[in-house]
Amino acid sequence: MTTSIDLAKACAQAAYNIQAEDIKVIDLRGISTLTDFLVVCSGSSMPHLKAIMRDIEVEIADIRDERPHYSEGKADSRWVVLDYIDVMVHIMHEEMREIYNLEGLWGDGKELEFEPEIKS
Repeated sequence: MTTSIDLAKACAQAAYNIQAEDIKVIDLRGISTLTDFLVVCSGSSMPHLKAIMRDIEVEIADIRDERPHYSEGKADSRWVVLDYIDVMVHIMHEEMREIYNLEGLWGDGKELEFEPEIKS
């Protein structure tokens, strides 16, 4: 059985695999009733945002047999959210990420160390 922390790390790894930038995993357990973990990452262009979103969905479906319960936004809006209930993945264009500063908004959360698995 996949725990929410395992799912958060798997989402971060999938983002890393498609070269998402500045990946953060924030533990919100005990702070938020919305979700347990927030994964935030950036893309540098519309095609990159689309690829990140697609690859996270596909990889998590393949390896964890889970699909987002809800998704919001499109790459052309420069902010996409994949809602796995216990994990919310925010895929944002660099500019949107600076404007909305989710890491600051959820500053009471604890940032987890994320060490990506380097695939050869």
